[in-house]
Amino acid sequence: MGNFCRTGVPFVTYSEAIQYLQGTNRAFCKPGTERVAELCALLGNPQKELSVVHVAGTNGKGSFCVFLASLLQASGYRVGRFSSPALERINECVTVNGGEISNEDFSRLVSMLQPLADGQTDRPTEFEILTALAFRYFREQNCDFVILECGMGGLTDATNVIHRPLLSVITEISVDHASFLGETVEKIATHKAGIIKENSPALWCGKNPEAERVIRRVCSEKNAELFTVPKDTLQIKKADLTETVFDFDGRSDLSLSMLGLYQPENAANALTALKILGISPDRKQLTDGLLQARLAGRFEVLSRSPLVIADGGHNPDGVARAVESIQAYVPKQKVVLISGIMRDKEYRTVAEILAPVAHCVYTVTPPNPRALPAEEYAKVFGDLQIPATPCETVKEALCRAISHRLPVVCLGSLYQYKEVRAGLSALGIAPLDKSEKM
Repeated sequence: MGNFCRTGVPFVTYSEAIQYLQGTNRAFCKPGTERVAELCALLGNPQKELSVVHVAGTNGKGSFCVFLASLLQASGYRVGRFSSPALERINECVTVNGGEISNEDFSRLVSMLQPLADGQTDRPTEFEILTALAFRYFREQNCDFVILECGMGGLTDATNVIHRPLLSVITEISVDHASFLGETVEKIATHKAGIIKENSPALWCGKNPEAERVIRRVCSEKNAELFTVPKDTLQIKKADLTETVFDFDGRSDLSLSMLGLYQPENAANALTALKILGISPDRKQLTDGLLQARLAGRFEVLSRSPLVIADGGHNPDGVARAVESIQAYVPKQKVVLISGIMRDKEYRTVAEILAPVAHCVYTVTPPNPRALPAEEYAKVFGDLQIPATPCETVKEALCRAISHRLPVVCLGSLYQYKEVRAGLSALGIAPLDKSEKM
């Protein structure tokens, strides 16, 4: 303490702000919106003054949010985006026009929120405080649009204090976080559909028919107009480690910098949302918006030589999509995998999906209390007759993996991303800048 903002009010330093958040209730999932609603009310309910696109889904929501935010920014709007989890530092979760919240603003807002949160009978979690902080910051920044990504689920997610979104978006749904959201697609879809509001439009981006039935029912009950994505008009014309080119909905030769065979679908979803919002960018705005969209840890090339790729796949559906991309980009060649995973994931199924592309696997323990120990994960691969070696550090795993002189793919948990970049640097391999194209 002891630093002062321009108004003369003392506020915590950045490191103290981080320390405070880490000392709050860090429960992975504490259902209910009551705590964050109370905190927002104490702040003057900034979320009620925001024009929000609210996004839920099992896979693809992060990429969707980045594409939509980039397209809106390229069209001349000021756009806030709230996302999670942070890969390297917490500021990544709160951005305006692609720029992270500054350390000073982050510290100032935490010091504003701290006495309010501490005064609540049921103290809010770290994620709930961060959500309220984002709402306040976006209002201060006079954002034209806010792209708001659910942390988990939808109905009881901290972000679900938005009462009248411009659009509620649900990306693909599959089984994940089963212990919190339910063990069937229908139960999980019911949670995700909780972001759909009375008389507000919704967009369904997925393919799962069971999930779609739930979403259609909820939209009917809430008199919410439901839109879908014309996926039959999507055609991928080029997909390699340099770029992706596709046609969609009457637009030809659209290019992406983001790799992964699944990214044209995410871009198409965002283009559909843009159309529903009544925004029609010209060709230059459209081109710039798609090319400038980038998201770390989604089939991201971290090094060209040796080839090292990081992907955020961490559940069966996400990992299956990553495997499709591996097979397309490095055909007729197996890869060396570096993988860590959470114990509450379907890690045996994930290992089975990865097995066909794996030359060998180096397992690690991601820095998270929910992580599956590397030794246990290695045994799962061993049972599948895939050579697997547990490593104490990601740096060790990288060193061993690179020695095979094969492409290296790191996936299974976004929580290991920071250590992958740090490990490459420690080995004298400078990771590509996040904005640098392959």
